[in-house]
Amino acid sequence: MHRSKERPTDKSITPPVPPVPPISSAPSGSPDPSGSSDFLQLNIAEAPAGGRSDWLARELRCAIADGRLPVGSRLPATRVLAAELRVSRGVITEAYQRLTEDGQLAGRRRAGTVVVAAPVTATAGATASSTEISTARAPARATSSFTVRGTARATDAAPAVHRDRPTTPFAAPPGPEIFDELRTAPARIDLSPGLPDLSAFPRAAWLRAERAVLAGLASTELGYGDPRGTPALRLAVANWLARNRGIRAEPDEVLIVSGTAQALGLIAQVLHRDGIRETAVEDPGSLGAQQHLRHWQQATPPVPVDEHGIRVDALRGSGARAVLLTPAHQFPTGVVLDGGRRRELMRWAADGGLIIEDDYDAEHRYDRAPAPALRSLLADQVCYAGSISKLLAPALRVGWVLAPPRYRTALADAKRFADLGNAALPQLVLARLMESGELERRLRLLRRRHRQRRDAMIAAIRAQLPGATVHGAAAGLHLTITFAPDVCRGSDTDLAAAALARGVKVQPLSWHRQLPAAPGLVLGYAARTPGEITEGVAVLGEALKGG
Repeated sequence: MHRSKERPTDKSITPPVPPVPPISSAPSGSPDPSGSSDFLQLNIAEAPAGGRSDWLARELRCAIADGRLPVGSRLPATRVLAAELRVSRGVITEAYQRLTEDGQLAGRRRAGTVVVAAPVTATAGATASSTEISTARAPARATSSFTVRGTARATDAAPAVHRDRPTTPFAAPPGPEIFDELRTAPARIDLSPGLPDLSAFPRAAWLRAERAVLAGLASTELGYGDPRGTPALRLAVANWLARNRGIRAEPDEVLIVSGTAQALGLIAQVLHRDGIRETAVEDPGSLGAQQHLRHWQQATPPVPVDEHGIRVDALRGSGARAVLLTPAHQFPTGVVLDGGRRRELMRWAADGGLIIEDDYDAEHRYDRAPAPALRSLLADQVCYAGSISKLLAPALRVGWVLAPPRYRTALADAKRFADLGNAALPQLVLARLMESGELERRLRLLRRRHRQRRDAMIAAIRAQLPGATVHGAAAGLHLTITFAPDVCRGSDTDLAAAALARGVKVQPLSWHRQLPAAPGLVLGYAARTPGEITEGVAVLGEALKGG
């Protein structure tokens, strides 16, 4: 998808020095200051004083018992987990040692610490305990806000295809081809959201994994396979989600798709056949996602987002039976759906609503604890979609969907008749990278690099755009800035056009809105160097002044 993952109160009039989300005082590349880890959604704040090793050992036993850590799973290195949780390495070593003495873990030298045994059956009590723990983990309060103003509802009709569009992408309302036009528009510095650092793609690791896969591949595996995906990747995805997003799912529940874009298309088709013709969307929210839903005949009524996330009262008022959300890092504002709104949303879903959860960049976070996936709390009412695009590269076109039971067969059928399934070889290579721990290593590298680039963009905005308010800087691959009316007197599309004329590519915030509100820009930083970011923001300052 085209996106690019916090809350001082948003003001309609910004002061000369704008409020900016607090940036960690730790140097770039330092451990997460929140003392939390994506691994099993661990948060050291939950550990009792003086009992951290006991707490960690209990968490690991619970994860092994309920299947989040199946036999063969590799645990993080002790030094890595200690750095993420901000504890001494001895705390981690002691917890691992206890499970080793129990016979559940074993050290495998270069292979690390591996789960070698699990209870024959996970008791109902263990499963319930794990669910209660996951439910109790509310997302940390973020440090950026975004206030949505205006109540006029825009038309739900799909935009017409413009066959003779002007040469500049900003000269007319965005049509279905707008992102292709913007992508091919020449620019010296591209600050479009939605891309990781593609130069960091692990080419050597990919080639090693591909050679290993080909060496052991039976000739029969080169034929047509299961349209739902290869068993190896579906297992690897289930294990990845258990380790990093707190989601427990069987491999048979995983459907491999060609990215989140295809996931939305398949879901829209299935909902339409089920009589659901409206999918509410966040406002502001991804224009690309809205376009995919409308293409498959889903109306997209807008629901405002504020500093706590989507307004569930407005969702109820829309009358929509389904909603598309980005709860871990709302696109584009960066707001995290807070605990109160999550409870309201669960009540809405319990009344028959369906949540489509787009977990597009939840792994990329810098200054806050991980936010639990909604799917981990409400599996039967959440259709969960994720992909590898923000972690490796969009060009791989690999994603996954976990559907509620009532839609699982229909989605698999839709995938079958769409393309008979994704290419098998890239799936097998990706599965090997996931299970080897290579993706976790890459994520740690990217976090350090992205944090540096995020910091460079914040500093440049402070220096060059003093009238801008920053939103969503604690996570993700992009941030959003808004302007008071006296700072940006024209439209944000005019500002984006002026920046492009000067060689800098950005997205206007109004592209992602259906409701009227303050002008702004969505700026990606992950794919650019700090020097390019500083130069690009300086050009935005010139464009804003009209100089």
